[in-house]
Amino acid sequence: MNIRKFTPFEHKIWLSSPTMHGDEFQYMKEAYDTNWMSTVGANINEVERLTAETVGCKYAVALSCGTAALHLAMKVAGVKPGMHVLCSSQTFSASINPVCYEKGIPVFVDTEYDTWNMDPVALEKAFELYPDAKVVVVAHLYGTPGKIDEIRNICDRHGAALVEDTAESLGATYKGKMTGSFGTVGICSFNGNKVITGSSGGCLLTGDKAVYEKVKKWSTQSREDAPWYQHEEVGYNYRMSNVIAGVVRGQFPHLEEHIAQKTAIYERYREGFKDLPVKMNPYDAENSVPNFWLSCLLIDEDAMCSQVRGEQDALYIGEHGKSCPTEILEVLGKCNAEGRPIWKPMHMQPIFRNNGFVTREGDGRGRTNAYIAGGKLGRDGNPADVGADIFDRGLCLPSDNKMTVEEQERIIEIVRSCFE
Repeated sequence: MNIRKFTPFEHKIWLSSPTMHGDEFQYMKEAYDTNWMSTVGANINEVERLTAETVGCKYAVALSCGTAALHLAMKVAGVKPGMHVLCSSQTFSASINPVCYEKGIPVFVDTEYDTWNMDPVALEKAFELYPDAKVVVVAHLYGTPGKIDEIRNICDRHGAALVEDTAESLGATYKGKMTGSFGTVGICSFNGNKVITGSSGGCLLTGDKAVYEKVKKWSTQSREDAPWYQHEEVGYNYRMSNVIAGVVRGQFPHLEEHIAQKTAIYERYREGFKDLPVKMNPYDAENSVPNFWLSCLLIDEDAMCSQVRGEQDALYIGEHGKSCPTEILEVLGKCNAEGRPIWKPMHMQPIFRNNGFVTREGDGRGRTNAYIAGGKLGRDGNPADVGADIFDRGLCLPSDNKMTVEEQERIIEIVRSCFE
């Protein structure tokens, strides 16, 4: 191994940072000038209208964050203490924590290689193993739609509610429809690193007016329609601020522009790495159009150098012609560029290691080992634990839409050097 020395970037190349345009400040200032600084106001109303109109659902409830939306989605879906809830394993913990808020029991469903999303075959198997499950939480990873028709059909056959987590995939489409419009309820996020942002904030998405009204009530401390503060059920302080909504409102006109920029970044990476032993994060080109929130790499198994990960540390041995995520991220970091490991699957997280995990292989009731590339294989020749394999061999590349073409070309050169 002889990695070339690169001069660090003068300014940080971020994974994905907010991109402001000016209108955001004007709407925030309008909230300030008119003294509508709380959780009601014109900006909130407009964010709800724009979100519903963009996604293609009837109603959106503007909330303080995507996690708050997921929490209320769990309540809408009917999660109760002790209930098994079937969840995407390859996702961020915010997709799962709200299940625990309602004292449900997450059961994790493995990933498939075609889209890096929930495997419908494993989901069908999960229903056989956990017939009491009546809620499914599916996340569209890194802005790429999963096999949502197959997943929804399986849910329908088993009488299960589908909660669609589109925190990473706002603007992505499957068969011409936007993610967030397929589930019993959906959520979106306006966190600071998303395709459009409010610095925080999120929405719950629904086609049911009764659900819309119930969620709006829950999110405002469940205040009853009375001349005094009357409360008959537990509520939450989850409404979006009219100031934050001003930022989101100013971002919406730039959604397609941001997606186009993210798409160009993905395509430049794909072209720049076409002769390397790597693959970009995949998608179903026939049926889906991702928003390409993050561009990711998966290193071919035979091009992986030795890598071992503990709970918080990693080691690797460099080898000519080979690399690994730990090495690439280390080299990028030294060059003042931010990358990130692929989401560590939830079934591998210490807090959830005693929970069920269902793959195409194994019995789904006990615990499986986290098989790394070259480890135990299933009957089809692929790793028995797909999510663990993608985590082991994958990484997220700098995907900031303010990164220039020249800066991205340098990133490509830096990554290529790791395989020399």
